Amino acid sequence: MLSLLSILIGAVALSLAIPAIIPGLGWANWVIVPMALFGALIGQFAAGTGARNFCLAVAAFGMLRLWAGGGIF
Repeated sequence: MLSLLSILIGAVALSLAIPAIIPGLGWANWVIVPMALFGALIGQFAAGTGARNFCLAVAAFGMLRLWAGGGIF
């Protein structure tokens, strides 16, 4: 059950991260990255590791986008 919840949180974070690729919307990653990390925390307590790794990949994508945009763009 926890892995399903973690995947759901990761999917929501990913669906928000895709439009945040557009220049000018990079500030949204300040919300997306903590959301994905929270999903990874929940996935840590699940039986498998796939949900946690998915959320960590979404968080890494958001952090890379924040770094590339200077934290704002």
